[in-house]
Amino acid sequence: MFLKRVQLGLLHVAVAMTLVPINSTLNRVMIKELSISAALVALLASLPYLFSPIQIAIGSFADRHPLFGLRRTPYILMGILLCVAGVIVSPAAAFAVAEGSLGGWLFGIIAFGIWGLGYNLAAVSYLSLATEISGEGDRGKTISVMFFMMILSIIATAITLSRLLDPYSPEAMEQAFRWVGLAALFLGGLGLLFLEQKDPVYALPASERMEFREMIKKVTENSQAKLFFVYLVILLAALLGQDILLEPFAGEAFNMPVQSTTRITSIWGGTFLLALVIAGIVENRLAKKTVAIIGGVTAVMGFSLITLSGISLILPVFFTGVVFLGIGSGLSTVSNLSLMLDMTTPGSVGLFIGAWGMANAFSRLIGSVLGGVVRDVMTQLTQNPVSGYVLVFAVEAGFLLVSLYLLGRIDVKVFLTRARQKGLLERAAMANDG
Repeated sequence: MFLKRVQLGLLHVAVAMTLVPINSTLNRVMIKELSISAALVALLASLPYLFSPIQIAIGSFADRHPLFGLRRTPYILMGILLCVAGVIVSPAAAFAVAEGSLGGWLFGIIAFGIWGLGYNLAAVSYLSLATEISGEGDRGKTISVMFFMMILSIIATAITLSRLLDPYSPEAMEQAFRWVGLAALFLGGLGLLFLEQKDPVYALPASERMEFREMIKKVTENSQAKLFFVYLVILLAALLGQDILLEPFAGEAFNMPVQSTTRITSIWGGTFLLALVIAGIVENRLAKKTVAIIGGVTAVMGFSLITLSGISLILPVFFTGVVFLGIGSGLSTVSNLSLMLDMTTPGSVGLFIGAWGMANAFSRLIGSVLGGVVRDVMTQLTQNPVSGYVLVFAVEAGFLLVSLYLLGRIDVKVFLTRARQKGLLERAAMANDG
């Protein structure tokens, strides 16, 4: 089982490696070096997440229709290929967007869209596979291994990018992104080798077709599922929405160069790893919800310190905030992903994982666009770009507080009970129709 966890981790690594250059290095270059509006950059970077509803469709379709006897592998492979293509062409797309022409924007939309489509295809598929391969009691360990490997890869990717971009030039960035894409493709291929077995136990009748509205209805009929969806959107809008702003903020507030701001991701990743170790130590001592609450509170402290650093312009306060944010994000991410895998039912794993994946994508869209707009409006009002970032980080701390309230109302056992009751009613109705 350990080998399978490592292979699942390699799939997570492959997709995450392509995200790092796009969501950290490239957005900083577009905002600071290319002087593109933060709101427009946020909109462009979040555009891929508009594809997120396909996660529900792909997950539900794969539950019922294996391809070549495999229900997850073909979609994972297709997704990784698209992610790699997207990251390789994204620098050229960014320079085209900076020219301001219609053709440049179309190129940018296509490039980011390719990556986004690949992300959605791969994510729902490998998380569904992780749910099926891991038993309920092992899902926490599977998530920890996957994220430990992912964060290590993020740190390595960030360090590699930092060195490849010293000194920075457009040509150096294009070459660096190309190497990252090829490395991701190689690791993703290793992860897929003999990972998924052809197992008829998981197969469902191909005749069980559902329209998209029926898929949505199946999720929304469960009140706990609806609450969990809203909770994930608010929580992740805060935790993930800062991705495109943290490095530009460091550049504006503390005049840090590209090479230095890229290392912020390494610091965040190191503290995230520390959080994984902490989560492993307390795994059998504290409930998942308790760990999620601790993570949320710690992340609130991180955002508060980062906000304070923007007001005081004290660099050590900023880095302390990044450390708290990394630890809080790590604890919150691992515990909530484990909860997410628990919030599924046999026969509908892909459907529910797709719904939670859509919540993840919507949160990135909401967090990134809202953050970019608030930053730009506040900057125009005050003529001080740092004040815009400060307000965004304060709003994200508020989002986390709201999510902590919602978390207290979520109960996995109630979700499963209602899902089973619904399944029994559906089977009874089908029997009567027959």
